[in-house]
Amino acid sequence: MRRPAVFLDRDGVINRALLRNGIPCPPASRQDLTILPRVAEALEALKARGYALVVVTNQPDVARGTSSRSAVELIHATLRSELCLDAILTCFHDSADHCDCRKPKPGLLFRAARDLDIELAASFMVGDRWRDVEAGQRAGCRTFFIDAGYEERQPVSCDFRVGSLGEAAEIVLALAES
Repeated sequence: MRRPAVFLDRDGVINRALLRNGIPCPPASRQDLTILPRVAEALEALKARGYALVVVTNQPDVARGTSSRSAVELIHATLRSELCLDAILTCFHDSADHCDCRKPKPGLLFRAARDLDIELAASFMVGDRWRDVEAGQRAGCRTFFIDAGYEERQPVSCDFRVGSLGEAAEIVLALAES
């Protein structure tokens, strides 16, 4: 039986993004990783309600040569050990690669739906950048935009605008009640 999911961007949603000139950047190493407040509790509540929890993240610094795949995988191993995640799917490409997995394209969400038997129309995408929201929309999910005040393009539209994953989880859980 297909189940709903909450798709999560990584940097700025689950862990603190490092800001450079108002633009969010990923932590460079596991030592730079800080899980945001209330994330573990929010994920546990969603998991208890039957949602698959899937991180879908762009990590183009690997393609750009400014980060290594092993550094990203160490961060993911830490997230897996500390949080109740079902999967972490990563696009290691840059925009010039024209892959189908780099958000705003929905390839990672489609892959998760296929591999984890997820019902996209019953699912949510939570992100802090326009690319996340657009990927969720293209996949047919309802979308949350975590407005962190970045000095960059905002999504054209989203279903919900919130300040944190904790707020998004409260809305998802309230919707499940109704």
